[in-house]
Amino acid sequence: MIVRRGVAPIRSTAAALTVALLVTGCAAQQKGSTQQEGAAAPGVTGTTIKVGGVLTKTSASGYSTKDAEIGAKARFERANAEGGVHGRKIEFVGAEDDGQDAAKGDAAAKKLVQKDQVFALVPVHAPNFGGAAFLEQQGVPWFGWATGPQWCGTKTGFGYNGCLAPKPGAGSQTWWGRQMADLLGGADGKSVYVQTSDSSGSKYGGTTISQSFTAAGFKLAGLNSGLPAAAPPPDWLPYVNKIMTSDGGQPPDIVVSVIAGTKFNVGLYSALKRAGYKGVLTDATSYDAAILKDPASAQALDGVIAAPMFEPFESTAPEIAQLKQDVEKAAPGTVLTQHLAIGYWAADIFLDMLNKTGKDLTREKFLATGNGSYTYENAGFGRIQYPKDHSEPNGCGALVKLENGAFQVAKSMKCFDNVPLK
Repeated sequence: MIVRRGVAPIRSTAAALTVALLVTGCAAQQKGSTQQEGAAAPGVTGTTIKVGGVLTKTSASGYSTKDAEIGAKARFERANAEGGVHGRKIEFVGAEDDGQDAAKGDAAAKKLVQKDQVFALVPVHAPNFGGAAFLEQQGVPWFGWATGPQWCGTKTGFGYNGCLAPKPGAGSQTWWGRQMADLLGGADGKSVYVQTSDSSGSKYGGTTISQSFTAAGFKLAGLNSGLPAAAPPPDWLPYVNKIMTSDGGQPPDIVVSVIAGTKFNVGLYSALKRAGYKGVLTDATSYDAAILKDPASAQALDGVIAAPMFEPFESTAPEIAQLKQDVEKAAPGTVLTQHLAIGYWAADIFLDMLNKTGKDLTREKFLATGNGSYTYENAGFGRIQYPKDHSEPNGCGALVKLENGAFQVAKSMKCFDNVPLK
């Protein structure tokens, strides 16, 4: 920050010298601390940039994104080993736990900004994150998985996948439907049924994902949002019967599950298989190494095609080999998970934006870079384009199939054009 001082005419040479010495001494005393504590660049010194994150490490349901911390740490450690960004190394203070509670997430964001004096929040991976309004008001950048509407329409929130909750008329993703069409040899004559729970997020996902498949040429056989979100139902038969007769009395070619939680999908898929369903099952959450440790879950999910928004770990892409190397160096023996990948790629984008901002770093200049026709492509997550992706998804994703107890890449990462959300 440039400070302008109005100084009255000084007639005495001695007085002028005294003022000059005072100013010089003050500047020397504050050198290095001004950038760390001043409004120009909180969390920044001549040699470091301080960042921290907010995750849902614990929750009543058992849902946890804690592995994102390992992913971010691994990427930051490689950056530091390579000399940092414009001579500054990343000082990663770790991630706060919001307990899947919006109020705790808001408090965690305020602690990181006001007490810990971080420059930015990386990674943020919390479905009920409550700190968005505070960060936007303070002009603090934050990076992570943009799973909720709090990411959309901001100038400070940068989801590695864009905004997954576009408003009607804004761009909505088509990649899932189009990747499935490519995998199945086309969409002509094929039907899809979408099952969600009665939560607002699941219902919203049902709308956007249904459109993704119809945009690819599939016929929508049904969209059901009547499944309770709190716990799997004691009887899956009513839901299965609707699905098995949804396409003119016949089963659909594809069933898409927009339900959070392996227990739900295991129950639904097991019931469908018992009913004789022979079509394709797909969801966004079944790419999870923990599934392979439970024989019953692995059997229920055998043949399921998961749709992660990053290049699968089984890929031969050099970017994935680098990710594995970074993680193994930072945390030997760590099992690779979806959450870990999200933390890693969020950190990677943050580092790229830092590099493009330059050595003269302030939040204002950093945000000007991020919101000024910023584009970054990487085989690990596809591409992002800001400010466009503040209001729509990045349009990129991959497909992974679980077969005979192992995950296989069904379709590598690819990006498609969005279409306006109806």
